[in-house]
Amino acid sequence: MSSSRRRRGGGPERAAVNWERLVRAALKRDRDHLRVGGAPAAVGGQRLADAVPASLGRTTNIDQILQAADDIGDEDPNVARILCEQAYTMAQNLDPSSEGRGVLQFKTGLASVIKQKLAKKDGAPIDRQNDIQVLWNFYLEYKSRRRVDDMQREQERLRESGTFSTEMGNRAREMKKVFATLRALLDVLENLVGQSPTDRLHRQILEEIKKIKRSDAALRGELMPYNIVPLDAPSSVANIIGFFPEVRAATAAIQNCEDLPRFPFDTPQLRQKDIFDLLQYVFGFQEDNIRNQRENVVLMLANAQSRLSLLIGSEPKIDEMAVTEVFCKVLDNYIKWCRYLGKRVAWTSLEAVNKNRKIILVALYFLIWGEAANVRFLPECICYIFHNMAKELDGILDSSDAETAKSCTSDGSTSFLERIITPIYDTMAAEAENNKNGKAAHSAWRNYDDFNEYFWSRSCFELGWPPAEGSKFLHKPAKRKRTGKTNFVEHRTFLHLYRSFHRLWIFLLLMFQLLAIIAFHHGKMDIDTIKILLSAGPAFFVLNFIECCLDVILMFGAYKTARGFAISRLVIRFLWLTAVSTFVTYLYVKVLEEKNARNSDSTYFRIYCLVLGGYAAVRIMFALMAKIPACHRLSSFSDRSQFFQFFKWIYQERYYVGRGLYESISDYARYVIFWVVILACKFTFAYFLQIKPLVEPTIIIVQLHDLKYSWHDLVSRGNKNALTILSLWAPVLAIYLMDIHIWYTLLSALVGGVMGARDRLGEIRSIEMLHKRFESFPEAFAKNLSPPRISNRPIAQDSEITTKMYASIFSPFWNEIVKSLREEDYISNREMDLLMMPSNCGNLRLVQWPLFLLTSKIMLANDYASDCKDSQYELWDRISKDEYMAYAVKECYYSTEKILHSLVDAEGQRWVERLFRDLNDSIAQGSLLVTINLKKLQLVQSRLTGLTGLLIRDETAGRAAGVTKALLELYEVVTHEFLAPNLREQFDTWQLLLRARNDGRLFSKIFWPKDPEMKEQVKRLHLLLTVKDSAANIPKNLEARRRLQFFTNSLFMDMPTAKPVSEMIPFSVFTPYYSETVLYSMSELCVENEDGISILFYLQKIYPDEWANFLERIGRGESSEDDFKDSPSDTLELRFWVSYRGQTLARTVRGMMYYRRALMLQSYLEKRYLGGIEDGNSAAEYIDTQGYELSPDARAQADIKFTYVVSCQIYGQQKQMKKQEAADIALLLQRNEALRVAFIHEEENISRDGKATTKEYYSKLVKADVHGKDQEIYCIKLPGNPKLGEGKPENQNHAIIFTRGDAVQTIDMNQDNYLEEAMKMRNLLEEFRNVHGNHGIRKPTILGVREHVFTGSVSSLASFMSKQETSFVTLGQRVLAYLKVRMHYGHPDVFDRIFHITRGGISKASRVINISEDIYAGG
Repeated sequence: MSSSRRRRGGGPERAAVNWERLVRAALKRDRDHLRVGGAPAAVGGQRLADAVPASLGRTTNIDQILQAADDIGDEDPNVARILCEQAYTMAQNLDPSSEGRGVLQFKTGLASVIKQKLAKKDGAPIDRQNDIQVLWNFYLEYKSRRRVDDMQREQERLRESGTFSTEMGNRAREMKKVFATLRALLDVLENLVGQSPTDRLHRQILEEIKKIKRSDAALRGELMPYNIVPLDAPSSVANIIGFFPEVRAATAAIQNCEDLPRFPFDTPQLRQKDIFDLLQYVFGFQEDNIRNQRENVVLMLANAQSRLSLLIGSEPKIDEMAVTEVFCKVLDNYIKWCRYLGKRVAWTSLEAVNKNRKIILVALYFLIWGEAANVRFLPECICYIFHNMAKELDGILDSSDAETAKSCTSDGSTSFLERIITPIYDTMAAEAENNKNGKAAHSAWRNYDDFNEYFWSRSCFELGWPPAEGSKFLHKPAKRKRTGKTNFVEHRTFLHLYRSFHRLWIFLLLMFQLLAIIAFHHGKMDIDTIKILLSAGPAFFVLNFIECCLDVILMFGAYKTARGFAISRLVIRFLWLTAVSTFVTYLYVKVLEEKNARNSDSTYFRIYCLVLGGYAAVRIMFALMAKIPACHRLSSFSDRSQFFQFFKWIYQERYYVGRGLYESISDYARYVIFWVVILACKFTFAYFLQIKPLVEPTIIIVQLHDLKYSWHDLVSRGNKNALTILSLWAPVLAIYLMDIHIWYTLLSALVGGVMGARDRLGEIRSIEMLHKRFESFPEAFAKNLSPPRISNRPIAQDSEITTKMYASIFSPFWNEIVKSLREEDYISNREMDLLMMPSNCGNLRLVQWPLFLLTSKIMLANDYASDCKDSQYELWDRISKDEYMAYAVKECYYSTEKILHSLVDAEGQRWVERLFRDLNDSIAQGSLLVTINLKKLQLVQSRLTGLTGLLIRDETAGRAAGVTKALLELYEVVTHEFLAPNLREQFDTWQLLLRARNDGRLFSKIFWPKDPEMKEQVKRLHLLLTVKDSAANIPKNLEARRRLQFFTNSLFMDMPTAKPVSEMIPFSVFTPYYSETVLYSMSELCVENEDGISILFYLQKIYPDEWANFLERIGRGESSEDDFKDSPSDTLELRFWVSYRGQTLARTVRGMMYYRRALMLQSYLEKRYLGGIEDGNSAAEYIDTQGYELSPDARAQADIKFTYVVSCQIYGQQKQMKKQEAADIALLLQRNEALRVAFIHEEENISRDGKATTKEYYSKLVKADVHGKDQEIYCIKLPGNPKLGEGKPENQNHAIIFTRGDAVQTIDMNQDNYLEEAMKMRNLLEEFRNVHGNHGIRKPTILGVREHVFTGSVSSLASFMSKQETSFVTLGQRVLAYLKVRMHYGHPDVFDRIFHITRGGISKASRVINISEDIYAGG
């Protein structure tokens, strides 16, 4: 017993000690402890509610009760004690024998600590008889103190008005916490009172509970877990996505059940019944699969509707076009599969299917796919299942009352998983076990592709419906009896080098033969030479015969189960090539005999030429029919003829995949020309520099006789020195076979360079060039990265106004990029101030550029003015040679006028107005040098600098007096020293000013700058006047420079037009994770290696500027790691700073969440630019992006377009074992509300006799709730262990059901992203639409994206690998994409999500065969 107890956690004694600390920490938290993302503080990173075992938390609300105890522990420890005791009672009732994992520790600790230590209050025992009264009083007091009734009335008012603000969003999230606590209190009261009230108080409590359950939909709805759209609580105002017109239309579409049969819907729900409830009743789909796919379909319909740009009515309805688009895309593979097999689809015709039936069929397909688990790797098997279930459903829909499907019903219960998926999974699992962990031969077991290829022929319908258990397909492998392969057998052999590339080998060998013949005939092309050249005919057929023999040999293992057509084609090809190679060889021998015979009539030669010519014509015809679009259509038409179909079938095996791989004539011609140039260069080089120089030496060696050899005399004597000739030609032949890659590399580099120049890549190669070209950035940004309705707004035909409009569009995005660089510590605060760009939305009459372009320009202009001895125009021409100097002078002049005018009133304003009116008149007349004294310009600048130095600070009485004094000094200098004598006299004799000055009223009242625009203006003017050093090296950090150069350079690329966020293509980002580093701990940072160097010390030395910027950001000077221990917040910032410079999950998550930030910014600004009003600001006002991340509308718009799922395969196990990785992932969830984590949950079930243990597997999705703890969104049961093949693809497959949108970007765990690149994502996604046909005759399904290796600066090896990545992914793939043969590495490529999930997913998973873990798109 002792050993058993140690294994289970150390017994009650140890558990009591651990739980005393845990419960004490939960019920009496230290308010000064670190709080991250609004989460309650905890000791050791764990709260009381977090310790609930999974077996208890899944079926009860124990965790919610303990969460309420956490929240109210400080307010009333006695009430918290009541809640904890109720949680213990529920745990005891649920699992009295403590068989679940962790239940013993949970119950023992909770009982010992709560009952023994917390049963006293102020030294006196607590009377548990009054618990109900205490809890009820606290409930009423809590409800009154939190103004719950008022909150609910306000919530209802907001729902009716449909207006949402940032403040409302924050209040809604606070309401969710309050509602969660109230719900827990009511649940505990209901349990304590029971169903039989004994007194007035109990009856009052039950009445309150009934009232809540009957009418308080908000209280229940706000607490229901959801992923993106709160479909189970449509009245929720915490998330306003449900109020979007397109979402309301999609929701109404799935709830249209008027023409559907009646079905039971007794469960009390806040939502209406819909088609998903019908499908769940008929086929027995899991509840969470229903919820998951309901949201998936709603979002697909809503996004399709938004892309139509339809006018919004009072009651939005889903458009037929949107439904048809989704229907055709989702069921495209199924329709093609039916057409390939010659089967009729499950409906009569597309026109005959109404809108509601289309939605039902789409929903059915997604529900099958969502619960198919490993069967998702078999797309045509999914088609087979859908085909039969759709036919079943069709019969049920035609009846008045729905009934359960017979195929999914067994022993009175309906379960799609148990009846359909599990038998297929069990067979695949048995085959997977037969591979001996990948050590068995591929031919000894069936992989995913073998199972799927079974459904590529009509014989698959012999499987029956539901699938017959005794069929060959479901036959599990025994010792000597097993089901073989279907089409292809993967034998491990080097013979595949020839078999797989036989066309290339045959072509190169035949060309070598022909070139050698021409060379030995000294280039003479007479009839004799032609007859020798025709020896390529027998060689061609013999080489093809060898390949056919390899097909016969390597097909062994599939003869019993392969399709009859495949076997017959193999036999026919073998017999055909045997006969034709023999016949052609015989003919050619006869041709040679004719050649040597005299007076021959060349009959055999003519027959031989006729045979070869006819065969070549047939091959060319079939090649054209397969490659050229016009001929391909003719080929498809000729399929009606069995004669043509037979020869096409002999020419190329007909498989389901790979059909119709042809491009347009122009693309095909481009591809052909590219390779013709390569081959022409290669064969020219080979003939003149490889083959021809060896002809004469070979002839001489052949003619040598009586040579004696040291060791191969037996071989070479009498054979015309054959071995010598072989040694002479072998190296040449080897180089000849391999140098084609050299020629490809040379031409690829040439073509890639021309393409890069054409696309204007690499124009901005330095920070100096960025400075020079900055003026062109706003227009390029507005035209490429902004929707046309914003960049093409009607404006006056004035170039300066147009430039200012472009600058106003560009500046908020540029400033957010600069802020992100500061947040990442690549730039300092000073650099950020210099890089920031004004909004350009005010009434200043010029474009304001970032200060780093204008610094020191005023000082230099002053020097020009002081030395000026010419006219005004010559001085201005000298200044205008530097366009940014001209901008600086203009801005300084106009800003000074505006600031002075806003500072003063009455007489002061009159002085400012007259002064600048006189100066403007002088400038217009060209007499400025007569009006002012340029020698005194430095003095005016010094007085103005003193004034702005005060104004950039906060207002105080002393500073206000200082401003008045500074204005008087400026007045004196300007009036009596700067202006010419005639103007000076006019100002001195101006009675209005004279009286105000004598009375002390001049500049006595100061209007301190308050609004953001004016404060920004004052700060800029001060910096313009004071920053003397050049900003040519800003930013200093090389990474910041690289990013800004890359971003600004990309603005001039040819890219699709950006759509508004509401109309863009939605997408998901998908990252697989196993057990890599999430976040470095302090112990990992400070531990030293054998050289005495810690990670933190190393990073401080290789990133000294970033370390200094980090210390400046957190408000610290030079600090060591020991100095951080006194501040938990700074410690956490330090951990993130280090983690963001390593290959960690934290870095990847931060980078991917930039997508959401970019979308929120774009949505927020689009609404303002287009005149939308939010939070009291209109488009005409000063645009400030401060707080855009809190805008409910912007957040909701970003969430409907972007989803980020990290598939943390063993996160559940990490949580159970209390690993640091689990705590760090939970921290990431708390800091990123849009982050979702999917993982595989493993649960052990012990039989009643305690002898047998079975495991159940679930695919779960979690997010952080309002309390910062994990909230389970979906939990879908799997048929078994999902890891049958390679781990990484299986990890992706189980979680891909939680992705959303029309596209998915695959990101590896060690990749990063930047805000400026995230801004271009909607342009990239537009490539999928292929509006202008830039990608050929069909829309692309994978978009290749370059990967930047950020570890290139760590070492020379890392630098080499970084350059190799650039060469492979960027330069090489650019040319391959141009030729329409691009290879995809997998990440960070963007996939057409619907296309790929209906065709087997984004990766292959067969064990060992698909071994490359980094390649998503295939093996």
